[in-house]
Amino acid sequence: MATKIKQIVDNKGTDTLLFSSWLSAQGINRAEQAAYVQSGWLEKVAHGVYKVAGADVSLFSAVSAYNTQLAKHCIIGAETALEIRGYSHYVPMGKPLAFLYTDARAKLPKWFLVHDWDRTLRYHTTSLWEDNNLGIEQREEDGRPLLISSPERAIMECLNRPFVAQTLMDTYYVMEMLTTLRPTLVQQLLEQCSSVKVKRLFLYISEKANHPWFKAIDTSRVNLGSGRRMISARGKYVSKYNITIPADIYNYV
Repeated sequence: MATKIKQIVDNKGTDTLLFSSWLSAQGINRAEQAAYVQSGWLEKVAHGVYKVAGADVSLFSAVSAYNTQLAKHCIIGAETALEIRGYSHYVPMGKPLAFLYTDARAKLPKWFLVHDWDRTLRYHTTSLWEDNNLGIEQREEDGRPLLISSPERAIMECLNRPFVAQTLMDTYYVMEMLTTLRPTLVQQLLEQCSSVKVKRLFLYISEKANHPWFKAIDTSRVNLGSGRRMISARGKYVSKYNITIPADIYNYV
């Protein structure tokens, strides 16, 4: 019986999650799965979720297994997606953060959210775009396929986070690095984005960064809504985008 699980482990590696339904599809039924736990081959992580006994499973590896074995769509986004591509202006203290996104109708299970991973988990459900696949790219990290927000989408996800005023200067520092954004994708994301706040902030910081690609954006096709948006109550008013932003980014040269 050990031959079956050994073949899977040899193929998948030890640093991965193994889901019961997926194991069953590979010919290892639930009785055999329980036997592997009893014999010390597998450890139970949650109901219907296992790992190789003694193995450390990274958060990225867990996300990859969750997506590929269960046909899910969990996305690595915001600062984490930018960090993976080398767009980060500081090294975080302690555990690095991991921003994960799913559709509101397909939330991550509770065990996933409370597990002690190698990264501090920040999880959000999102319906920011009409097409939730827009700006999502597949990329391999440590040999594992992952769904990752493109830089164009990730920077907008940063602007959609709660308390954005507290992180807006950091987001702008990253925007300064984004010299090669694809204007066609930026245009699509802006036109589909449901958040007026995100669209106005994105246009403000990208114009302020003065990247060549910004000149290709047709803002007349972007619905910027009406009414003032108060990002910072004691900030500076930007009439062009009808927003009040923190003074530090307004005064930054």
